[in-house]
Amino acid sequence: MSKAPIGIFDSGIGGTSIFKEVHALLPQEHMIYLADSKNAPYGIKSETDILNLSIKNTELLISKGCKLIIVACNTATTNAISYLRSKYLIPFIGIEPAIKPASLNSATKNVGILATRGTLSSSLFHKTSDIYAKDVTVIERVGEGIVELIETGKTNSPQMKALLKEYLSPMIEADIDYLVLGCTHYPYLIPILKEMLPSHVKIIDSGLAVAKQTKAILEGRNLLNTSVKEANIQFFSNGDIAILKDILNNKYPVDYLDF
Repeated sequence: MSKAPIGIFDSGIGGTSIFKEVHALLPQEHMIYLADSKNAPYGIKSETDILNLSIKNTELLISKGCKLIIVACNTATTNAISYLRSKYLIPFIGIEPAIKPASLNSATKNVGILATRGTLSSSLFHKTSDIYAKDVTVIERVGEGIVELIETGKTNSPQMKALLKEYLSPMIEADIDYLVLGCTHYPYLIPILKEMLPSHVKIIDSGLAVAKQTKAILEGRNLLNTSVKEANIQFFSNGDIAILKDILNNKYPVDYLDF
């Protein structure tokens, strides 16, 4: 099983930000990535729909022989990972907004979080916030429309900048010193966010933490691939593969798959 691939799924191309961190830390690991762009965004769907989509993606990755699955979607993690862990024997790594480090390190005691509606309304997010953000003010904003623009190749568009200005203004007025990105699509906005935010505001996403946790789980289960051969990386999308290829800088083959 150590030579089996790591599976990753997301509601589209956003989880590639997680893939890049995992691949950088574990370059010898084979990986299979599913971009469920046909059903993006997950953040506006019902909990039942999110669960069913997560089951569909999980079972496809298991059928392809994956040894571990990274749920590279905050919305799917917060709404479905508990069920997935109870139903399947394979280990799962989830993605949660990094509200804990932001809250613990904030000097102004004002923290912003930009996330999907599905993540911000989930019981898992509220549980984490109740534990770690009791002593800070959290300014939450639903990033409505952001995923759709990224999925259609409009990351640097005037529409995106107008949306971000609207969402960030209350956070800047509240004197945040940390901005938590609660969606794996959002790290692709970091260059724009840095232009818009005061220079002292730190931006946190979960990519590196997920990569480290993946390595720890593989080591703990003796599943690390110690082969020196080049890793086999496969990407599948049920949407526009040209956009996925572009965000990967055409480094990897991408195949269309109707799933």
